Amino acid sequence: QVQLVESGGGLVQAGGSLRLSCAASGRTFSSYAMGWIRQAPGKEREFVAAISRSGASTYYADSVKGRFTISRDNAKNTVYLQMNSLKPEDTAVYYCAANHFSVPGSWDEYDYWGQGTQVTVSS
Repeated sequence: QVQLVESGGGLVQAGGSLRLSCAASGRTFSSYAMGWIRQAPGKEREFVAAISRSGASTYYADSVKGRFTISRDNAKNTVYLQMNSLKPEDTAVYYCAANHFSVPGSWDEYDYWGQGTQVTVSS
């Protein structure tokens, strides 16, 4: 089992940047593919980005491609989401999630979830 704790959210103006971090407990972090999923007010959760166990493969939603970068440091049991050129429509609670071995086909197939961190982008 793995526990996930997100940090780094906050209030930022449009065009600004934030970096989210997700710290994982346990000694098997490198056996989990990791993802970021967000939920805006009144909307369903949606996939944002994912990264394979080694970090060699990354995946992005079209809405964030070219602006967000996911990365991981297996030595620190941490996954990051660098968010640049933020837009008001990026406002959401951002969740970190872990899935054993592979990146799942759908955001709702992750095994473990963090509690979320709020990102608010003002116009």
